[in-house]
Amino acid sequence: MQLPTIITSILHNPNPYLIPNFPPNPLQFRREFFNRRNFTTMTSSFNSFKIHSKLDTNSDTFLTIAQFAGKEGANVGDDLVVLYSHLEYAFKRISALVASPVNSSLGKSSGGGEDVGSGRDKPKPLDIVSNEIILSCLTHSGKVAVMASEEDDVPVWITDDGPFVVVTDPLDGSRNIDASIPTGTIFGIYNRLIEIDGLPVEEKALLNSLQSGNRLVAAGYVLYSSATILCTSFGSGAHAFTLDRSTGDFVLTHPNITIPPRGQIYSVNDARYFDWPEGLRRYIDTIRQGKGKFPKKYSARYICSLVADFHRTLMYGGVAMNPRDHLRLVYEANPLSFLAEQAVGKGSDGKNRILCIQPTKLHQRLPLFLGSPDDIDELESYGDVQQTVNPGYDV
Repeated sequence: MQLPTIITSILHNPNPYLIPNFPPNPLQFRREFFNRRNFTTMTSSFNSFKIHSKLDTNSDTFLTIAQFAGKEGANVGDDLVVLYSHLEYAFKRISALVASPVNSSLGKSSGGGEDVGSGRDKPKPLDIVSNEIILSCLTHSGKVAVMASEEDDVPVWITDDGPFVVVTDPLDGSRNIDASIPTGTIFGIYNRLIEIDGLPVEEKALLNSLQSGNRLVAAGYVLYSSATILCTSFGSGAHAFTLDRSTGDFVLTHPNITIPPRGQIYSVNDARYFDWPEGLRRYIDTIRQGKGKFPKKYSARYICSLVADFHRTLMYGGVAMNPRDHLRLVYEANPLSFLAEQAVGKGSDGKNRILCIQPTKLHQRLPLFLGSPDDIDELESYGDVQQTVNPGYDV
């Protein structure tokens, strides 16, 4: 597929007014930042407002991702720290791109129809640009063997000795870009399966990409909204970092996120109510009336942007869902379910734990329910919650 001239110019000759050149991160490591036996919650000043961040009481400096994950912090390993530094750069470029004037034309797809041959959504120029930005950064990292993306029919083999496999939805919600509705990037990271290194490239690329979610090493999403927030987990809790545009650093603003055991918000497209199975209709009717296990009426909040709806659910509790076979297991459901569980929440297809489902196809679709553990348990107790009638819609 030949890229339009505007895309090529952005990828190879980025305009500094569209893609800002962030100053380098000095990465000044100080041991007192990482005395994990003396972490307390303090209120730190961040520009003109206050946020809470777990820092040492002797310092008012925010932790960057590299500092948080490095040898004197979580110590996730040098390879993963290097990979994250390249991912950060990709996310900064995408953040600048979606906020730039050119996104109006890049957000439109040519022609109609929702899907292309392999079951992927029809890509838009902005999706393609985001995909190429991530692929370029992963290639330059030297740490990734294969990348599997929503925008590619098959996984892309990058290098034989890369220790990691990255799966990604480069720009979720891009159809909303013209309305300035939040968008996001979703990603998951696995270890390369060294035991299959001897297989042909196409075969080992696919098998590496079809690992079950319970083998994830790390995962995360980036929310492009009023702030750019990178929420991630290395397997020991969920943590969110906000992009400080004055320095170009993602800094820790939401450490150790814990989703409330139960929320009071559900997120789903109510217009499809009459296509839902009886169990899901009964569940929604019950919680809206305050007659469920939680004796208060639930409210509906629905953005139709998976990252945005999940981020709100992670912060406030409740349940975000798409009951039809629409969301992709490999690069949407698995990474977000991994994050939900790291925040003491749950990810389900309505019957089974998402992370226990073995993918069989790269673009495999399934229903997805994410949120507070008590809410997910109550929803599953209604039994019939997966939509099978009219599973596809043209939007």
